[in-house]
Amino acid sequence: MTKQKLNLAMIGSGFIGKVHSNAFRQARHFFDLPYELHLKVICGRNRDKLEAAATQWGWEEVQTDWQAVIGRKDIDLVDIAVPNALHAPIAIAAAEAGKAVLCEKPLATSLEEAQGMARAVRHVPNLVWFNYRRVPAVVFAKQVIEEGRLGQTFHYRALYLNQSGNDPSKASGWRYQRSEAGTGAVGDLLSHSIDLALYLNGPIAEVNAMTHTFAPGRDVDDAALLFARFANGSIGSFEVSRFGVGCQNRNTFEINGSKGMLGFSLDEMNRLDFQDATEKSNLRGTRSIFVTGPDHPYWQNFWKPGHAIGYEHPFIATLADFLYAWARKERFHVNFEDAVAVQQVLDAVERSATSHSWVRVESEA
Repeated sequence: MTKQKLNLAMIGSGFIGKVHSNAFRQARHFFDLPYELHLKVICGRNRDKLEAAATQWGWEEVQTDWQAVIGRKDIDLVDIAVPNALHAPIAIAAAEAGKAVLCEKPLATSLEEAQGMARAVRHVPNLVWFNYRRVPAVVFAKQVIEEGRLGQTFHYRALYLNQSGNDPSKASGWRYQRSEAGTGAVGDLLSHSIDLALYLNGPIAEVNAMTHTFAPGRDVDDAALLFARFANGSIGSFEVSRFGVGCQNRNTFEINGSKGMLGFSLDEMNRLDFQDATEKSNLRGTRSIFVTGPDHPYWQNFWKPGHAIGYEHPFIATLADFLYAWARKERFHVNFEDAVAVQQVLDAVERSATSHSWVRVESEA
């Protein structure tokens, strides 16, 4: 049976563009997709770089004018993989042109900008690439929580460290300029930690935060620390830094509840730590569960039980789930409205860091 073809346009050809291109190419190999994906055009500023990316990943055309791409009637879906400051104009223009819109995180450079984007895409399929929600071990953690295996949540703590800020060669990159990135480690790293916290532990009511910049003259934050009070009565702590020397990409969380504990580290992304505090005391201990099946999330889509998956697979699963939701005319998560909830917390973090006080997280009426 012939499937409907979707013509894709991707704006951006850097590292994350490579990750997205791989997902577009690989998704059909792991999932029975409801659509046939056609990599129609890749767009960016540097034509030589675009030509190389098109050859490597199988994009049919290259283009240097994103506005011309979005205006084309033969484009069904626009993927945004460019610096944060360009997310809003591209997403809004694409939505107004009736295209489905996929956008990298963080959604925007400000809460107001994010809210405008969410309004613009309300009537078109939309996705934000918070890929860690599709790590099988994280999805399994969500299932354990929903089964009541942790009981009442007491503590949620998260850590996201890399050492990119300590690399002088990256000092001039767009991620280290407020005009293009909006924020530093807060948008780049904390957005991931907050999204996972909202997914696993629910809304955050208020925060008390500090940010810090280590590099002289840099106009974005290099690190952030914050305490949080969740709506469910639990308390949380978060630490993110681009000066976490010795850490390449350390993304972790731990949850302590009345009946048990969960722990995850991206360094061991196929494992989930779990302790059942209701067991007999002489049997109680933390077990490391290898989340690759059987009966684990996505175990039938990827490799056989006991065979590890890698960084690229959650992007593939994110895309597949989005396409299934689109075909069923259902809302996909994480969508732009979900990303606004993350942006609301990031906004509160910045306000708290400026005022040196507890700050309520604004929420939509």
